[in-house]
Amino acid sequence: MAFSPISRRTLLRGAGAAIGLPWLEAMAASKSPIRMAAMYIPNGVHEKLWTPEGEKRDFQLSPTLSSLEDLKSELIIPTNLWNANSVGGDGHYVKISGWLTSTTITKTLGVDVSANGISMDQLAVQKAGKVTPIGSLELGVSPVTTGVDRNVGYTRVYGSHIAWSSPTTPLARELSPRAVFERLFRAVNGGEDSTKDAKLLLDRVLEDARDLRGKLGAADKQRLDEYLSVIRSLEDRIARASSPERSKWKALGAIDPAAKPEEEPKTFADHVRMMFDMIALAFQTDTTRVATFLFGNEVTNQNFAFLDGVKGAHHNISHHENKEDNLRQYALINKWQIEQYGYLLRKLRGMQEGDSNVLANSMILFGGGIRDGNKHDPHNLPLVLAGRAGGRLATGQHLVYEKDSALSNLYVAMLKAFGIPVEKFADSTGPLAGVLA
Repeated sequence: MAFSPISRRTLLRGAGAAIGLPWLEAMAASKSPIRMAAMYIPNGVHEKLWTPEGEKRDFQLSPTLSSLEDLKSELIIPTNLWNANSVGGDGHYVKISGWLTSTTITKTLGVDVSANGISMDQLAVQKAGKVTPIGSLELGVSPVTTGVDRNVGYTRVYGSHIAWSSPTTPLARELSPRAVFERLFRAVNGGEDSTKDAKLLLDRVLEDARDLRGKLGAADKQRLDEYLSVIRSLEDRIARASSPERSKWKALGAIDPAAKPEEEPKTFADHVRMMFDMIALAFQTDTTRVATFLFGNEVTNQNFAFLDGVKGAHHNISHHENKEDNLRQYALINKWQIEQYGYLLRKLRGMQEGDSNVLANSMILFGGGIRDGNKHDPHNLPLVLAGRAGGRLATGQHLVYEKDSALSNLYVAMLKAFGIPVEKFADSTGPLAGVLA
C-alpha cells in the first residue's frame, strides 16, 4: 500500500493539546537517500564582503556570495554562529580540528592528538555508513602537514583534518582524483574482493613502515608516527566495508570507466574541480552519503596567482593588515572558493533523481573556523548550507541569530534532517531555530 508524504508540521491533537510529531520516514518528500558534505576553507574571509543584507527570505547576497544568485532558493546562510570551544590556544589549529566536533583539541607537540570528540559527519556515518559500500569520503588537495608549529606549540597535523571517527582518530584524506574514482568504481563493481585487497595493501604498508622506523632518526620517527596515526584510521574503514548491512545495497547508477580522471591534475583549480566531480559521482551512485573536503590545510600558503588580480600566497594575504590591496586579493580568493562551491551545487542540481535532483536530497555545508584571517577571529563564522535534504530544510533564508550562538546547534539540525534523532551535540542547546522545515 502506498502512503502519501506527511508534512513535518503534522500535529497530534488530543486532550486539548497539540504536540509536534518527531521526524518520521513518512514525512520525507522524497524516498531518495539524503547526503551530507562539508567543505572547509582555511584562513578566513574578507568579513566586510561576506554577510548578506536583509533577513529571512528578504535578503540580498553579498559581493562574495553573489555568484550563487541562481541557487539562492537552495541556501541557508546563518549569521553569528561560532564554536566557543575554539577560543584561545592558537591562531589556526584549534579552529580547524574543532570545526566539525565543536570541541577544544588537546595541545600537543607529538602524536598524542585528540579532538576530544567525534565530528558530526562521522555521527552521520554511524547511520548511513552501514548501508553504503563506502562509509564516507575524506578529500583534499594538500598533503598532511607534519612537524611542529613552535610559534603556538601544536603539531601541524591538526591543521590538516576536520573529520574525526574517534577523539584520537583523524581520518586520512585522499588527494588523488583518479584514486577516488577507482575506489568508487571498485565499490560499484568490485564487491567483497576489493575490500580484501585493500586490507592486504594496508597490512603491507604498516609492515613496511614498522621496518623503516628502526632505521630513522628521532625527528623522522616522529614524522612517520604522525603519518601512521592517520593511516591507522583506514583499518576501521576497511572493517566497516564488510558490514553485513551493505549486502542489500545497489548502486543508483553505473560508473563509466572511460570517465577516469587523468593521473595528475594540471593545476590547483583543476584539482579542486576534479575532487568535486568525485563527490558528485559518489552521491549520484549512492556509493557514499557523507563527504568532507578541505580547500587547503590551515596556514596554507597556496599561491593564487592563477586568479586575475592576485599575486601572492593565501596565508600571507589573509594577514592583510587592513591594507587595501591585500583585502582586494583576499576577496578575490574568497569569491573563487564560492564559485567552486557553486560548481558542485549546480552539478548536483543537474543530476535528476525521480522528480527531484541530487542537490535537493543533500546538505552541502561550506565554511571555515575563522572569520577574519588577520585577527584569527572565531566569532560570526562564514557559513553557507545548501540543499533541502529531501524537503527537511527550510532553504532560501538568511538567518541572523544572537551574537555567539552555538555552531553545534546547526549540526544538531543537520543531523536531525539526516535522520538521526540526536538531541545534543557537544555544547549545543537544541536544533538551530529556523533551519528545519
